[in-house]
Amino acid sequence: MDKLAARAAAGRPVRVCLVGAGKFGSMFLSQVPTTQGLEITHIADLRPDAARAACLTVGWDEARIAATVFTDDAFAAMAADDVEVVVEATGNPHAGVRHARAAIAAGKHVVMVNVEADVLAGAALAREARAAGVVYTMAYGDQPALTAEIVDWARACGFEVVCAGKGTKYRPHYHQSTPETVWENMGFDPVKARADGMNPKMFNSFVDGTKSALEMAAIANACGLTPPSDGLLFPPCGVDDLAHILRPASEGGVLEGKGMVETVSSEERDGRPVFRDLRWGVYAVFEAPNDYAAGCFRQYGMNTDASGRYSAMYKPFHLIGMELGISVLSAALLGQATGETRAFAGDVVATAKRDLKAGEMLDGEGGYCVWGKLVPAARSLREGLLPIGLADRVALTRDVKAGETLRQSDVAIPADDEVAAYRRAMERANAA
Repeated sequence: MDKLAARAAAGRPVRVCLVGAGKFGSMFLSQVPTTQGLEITHIADLRPDAARAACLTVGWDEARIAATVFTDDAFAAMAADDVEVVVEATGNPHAGVRHARAAIAAGKHVVMVNVEADVLAGAALAREARAAGVVYTMAYGDQPALTAEIVDWARACGFEVVCAGKGTKYRPHYHQSTPETVWENMGFDPVKARADGMNPKMFNSFVDGTKSALEMAAIANACGLTPPSDGLLFPPCGVDDLAHILRPASEGGVLEGKGMVETVSSEERDGRPVFRDLRWGVYAVFEAPNDYAAGCFRQYGMNTDASGRYSAMYKPFHLIGMELGISVLSAALLGQATGETRAFAGDVVATAKRDLKAGEMLDGEGGYCVWGKLVPAARSLREGLLPIGLADRVALTRDVKAGETLRQSDVAIPADDEVAAYRRAMERANAA
């Protein structure tokens, strides 16, 4: 904070362009008036009036609103001379890739809230940013960056990370959830959800498993961890059992091996709540490198498995956009990322929720047609699987059975889709 105070005293606040003033963006905006030395100069949203209303809702005064540029032209806003950091918070993978590339080309640091875009093409975007001398970073406050922080902590302490991830509410039938059934599955009153302006398609992405898959892919790609071979297991698990359940199957756990990502469920398969669940939190399971370290786990009250060699560190909550300033200031003041895509290790691929017919138009993440399954990137490339980020507004070219994973050849991707072309270039570079 000393660096930020110095910038403020010198009349050089960290100036930000926010692209997308939805829930995440609004939570960030709520903290700006109380963060001296941080300013939002531009807010770009498809509905500028709604963005202005969001600022009023989170407590901005009229003077701050009047000093801010509201626009529906994100590219012009990002290119403004007084913008140092761009926060991409649209949630749209195509828009996110285009915005990030434009911001990098304009010499701006990019805080990528948009995990959909990051998983679709983050390795290529991070490479572009490094070449341009700017920071491309995950968004602190969201679960991937918080998990990456714990992973870094464990490795800096000399521990091998056995598994890392987050918690969520999950039962197997949620994979078939649609915007019509989402509120029932979440346990929300649909009338109140509509009155509060909650987007059923967006929330359905959390319920049907897609968002968990995306966030685990992001963690794998940032931390050098391995996705499960055929989708997340979502084992029911509370904080007291992390080290017991999230260890290799050969030692009594559920993992295929060490160094993996996984999401734990806050519900048992019959719907009963898990004791001391981690629904809103993140974790990492790590292993003592020797008997002495294992003894220290015991002496200092660490929660371990029966062998005493595996333990876990966790954070039971995340504050989403209210913590985003950490990423913005880390990029602007320190030139450092709070988690950065470094490899293409995990991919999230479209999987049919029901029987689909040739000619049917897919409706993307959180919709009625497909959910996103996490798989190793090597498998996705080998089988030509369809990324969930390219499964929106494209027509099927063949019938697909429920539960079947789609291939890129199963859909008609427009020849002029620049984001699809960018993704294919990343695939070729990874294969090479």
